[in-house]
Amino acid sequence: MTAAALRRLAEDEEIPDAERAHAESAVTEDTAEALAYLVDPFDLVGEVDGVELQQASWSSERVEYDPDSPEWDLDEDDVDEDGDPDDESDGAAGGTG
Repeated sequence: MTAAALRRLAEDEEIPDAERAHAESAVTEDTAEALAYLVDPFDLVGEVDGVELQQASWSSERVEYDPDSPEWDLDEDDVDEDGDPDDESDGAAGGTG
């Protein structure tokens, strides 16, 4: 990720040299900075109807990955307590049904 961010910085002709040096240092020292340079939050949600991004920030932290831990169950939000798929659009929000 750091290498990709550094490549993008090197290719960006609009960044002043002083700002480029600071950005290169930041993306080299912090993976979250590298990610922030590669992914523009405004681009991610800019085309989503009804969404206006007011502020965005990035942070990261190193953690130990334990694939057997229930904390790492990436699908836990997809199923509700009774085992059914989580359906937030149950018609209570003004559905046509």
